[in-house]
Amino acid sequence: MDLREALTYDDVLLVPKKSPVKTRKEVDVSTRLTRKIKVNIPLVSSNMDSVTESRMCIAMARHGGIGVIHQFMPVEDQAKEVLKAKRSENLIIENPYMLSPHVSLKDAKDTMAQHGVQGILVVDHNKKLVGVLTRRDIIFEKDETKKVEELMTKGNDLVTAKVGTTIEEAKEILKKNRIEKLPIVGEDGILRGLISAKDIIKSARHPEASKDIKGRLLVGAAVGVKEGYLQRSEKLLEAGCDVIVVDIAHGHSDLLLNTIRNLRKNFGDIQIVAGNIATAEAAKDLISADVDAVKVGVGPGSTCITRVITGSGVPQLTAVMDAAKVSNEAGVPVWADGGMRGSGDVVKALAAGASVAFSGFLFSGTAETPGMTILRNGRKYKIYRGSASFGAALTRKEREKKDDLNPFDYTPEGVEAMVSFKGSVSEVIKGLIGGLKSGISYCGARNIEEMQKNAEFIKITPIGLKESSFHDVEGV
Repeated sequence: MDLREALTYDDVLLVPKKSPVKTRKEVDVSTRLTRKIKVNIPLVSSNMDSVTESRMCIAMARHGGIGVIHQFMPVEDQAKEVLKAKRSENLIIENPYMLSPHVSLKDAKDTMAQHGVQGILVVDHNKKLVGVLTRRDIIFEKDETKKVEELMTKGNDLVTAKVGTTIEEAKEILKKNRIEKLPIVGEDGILRGLISAKDIIKSARHPEASKDIKGRLLVGAAVGVKEGYLQRSEKLLEAGCDVIVVDIAHGHSDLLLNTIRNLRKNFGDIQIVAGNIATAEAAKDLISADVDAVKVGVGPGSTCITRVITGSGVPQLTAVMDAAKVSNEAGVPVWADGGMRGSGDVVKALAAGASVAFSGFLFSGTAETPGMTILRNGRKYKIYRGSASFGAALTRKEREKKDDLNPFDYTPEGVEAMVSFKGSVSEVIKGLIGGLKSGISYCGARNIEEMQKNAEFIKITPIGLKESSFHDVEGV
């Protein structure tokens, strides 16, 4: 048997090339997420239950990337997480929250608290707009048995806009009337949508945000391959999910290929990403099944022990290169999943042919990750665990109200750990993108595509790796 050499990120460096870049601001880091979706930064947060729910998704998309909401919860909860992210920024809300004029103030307050809004539209049984209930209408009202129709702003005091009103026109109406919400009403009086001043302000604050054609943030969500994945996918798509990520540990399998085909058959032209894989042959099979991106990485993650438990895997740089050669020829983007510890590894992954860097570790420990902050020996930490860890599996069974997880029958392929609290993920993203832009310039390029054409890797020795970091000094 001829043994082939395979490399990972620490085994190589990129050879510096003559740079035309005068400032990092010139460097373009936009990339293809899938065959039909483009994002402004090549970063995707992993669908791990200790990494990505709606808060992380919102933060990632506002900076120009995207998050993938994990599937380890009931489908109704996952769909709600998608909906939270989609509603967080929305220039024109097509299905705004509504109330009947006959409900009590207490019920109205409960509904507003549930959805996290300070104002809500009031419609009759025909969905005709009859009023608006805002915080100003109820702030001093103590009788919670009163009906909404007694408190709401109504009649001639209502300010509305017609269907087809532009955002610029809406801004002028909001400014002139000193209001925060502008209902869109058809000639028949039926409510058609809502424009919010808060959403317009959010949009201006995040000009690089990843958005769909309706001005909503891009959101990804994961599904598995077991029974119920079609129903889960349907609910996620109804909630507005932009990308379905079919995620299993060993993606080069008949189970995954059949899942892709069934999703395509049932839902048509949706964006499907699938993995994980580690070979060119696997990439070919997934592309033949009609995926929109392939996710590469078997065992490189910091909490993954698949290679130790199963003896299988391919060092990540080689895996990305092999898959990218096939995928890029077919016009299908590659997601490099795992093994990255900083911006230098992100640069190497993209230079090797990946379109985006998909990671849990890079974003772990941030304020936007699920779970509480733990104080230990005077320092803050957050839990970070592999999706195949025993704790993650146990949590899934508890959420699904099942008690059939026997610890003697389950072999974990992931570990649970603590990572130092990193603060806001915004700062993490800024650091990664700053390093990436510098890395692109070192390759004599102005964007990711040019970097991939110019990239020249060289192998280094363990001493070369040691030399690459700080040495012969003590950290302060």
